[in-house]
Amino acid sequence: MFGPPGRVAVESRLPGLLEEREVDFCVVNGENAADGAGLTPKLADRILAAGADVVTLGNHVWRRMEIAPYLARSDRVIRPANLSVHAPGTGLAVQPARDGTPVAVVNLLGQLFLSPARSPFEIVDELVDEARSRTPVVLVDFHAEATSEKIAMARLLDGRVTAVVGTHTHVQTNDARVLPGGTAAITDAGMTGPHDSVIGVDADLAIQRMRTGMAVRFRPAEGDVRIEGVLVECGEDGLASSCESVRVMVDAL
Repeated sequence: MFGPPGRVAVESRLPGLLEEREVDFCVVNGENAADGAGLTPKLADRILAAGADVVTLGNHVWRRMEIAPYLARSDRVIRPANLSVHAPGTGLAVQPARDGTPVAVVNLLGQLFLSPARSPFEIVDELVDEARSRTPVVLVDFHAEATSEKIAMARLLDGRVTAVVGTHTHVQTNDARVLPGGTAAITDAGMTGPHDSVIGVDADLAIQRMRTGMAVRFRPAEGDVRIEGVLVECGEDGLASSCESVRVMVDAL
């Protein structure tokens, strides 16, 4: 979810979309909610009020430091589990779906260009085992730059989790699928926000920085606002039966 356009789309359209698609559980990545970088406590509460059951984060988690004490006490807003063990917050949440079924959400940060404190591949087994001890329905938000990392994580966890959903690149990929072991996967769920942009940023400003190499203050773009994500269906055993990318033009809702 990117900046004010993404927030408006979520707050105004998400409740109806969840009802229309008969969604039992909703995860929103709030990484870019606060003007394109980070999340504030107020915005976290607004995303939850709009219908998200769990909010995940990523490499911009500390861009708004007021989120730190909020993460320390929240059981519905989580940050990547492979950040420093001394940082506040957790990388695993378990919340009930609409029908009462517990759903576990794991948040991890990729290695390439993002430099987390620990490799996600070193800690994922322990996290998944903990999640599966509480419920068979487990979703992994893997916030990573590299396509290879995301695909490798999905293959590693095939049959052990319900879904591995890639986030971070802001570009929805055309590879939503269910792997042979029953794990739904997509390399990137896409961006809820302004698509008449450079991954959410006003295009002229992004181009100016790239052409000149000079510091340019970015601001969110405004046009062509879309809601993007992925819809996964699964059974009581936690194995996925379908995985469908979702793209909704906000003006068409």
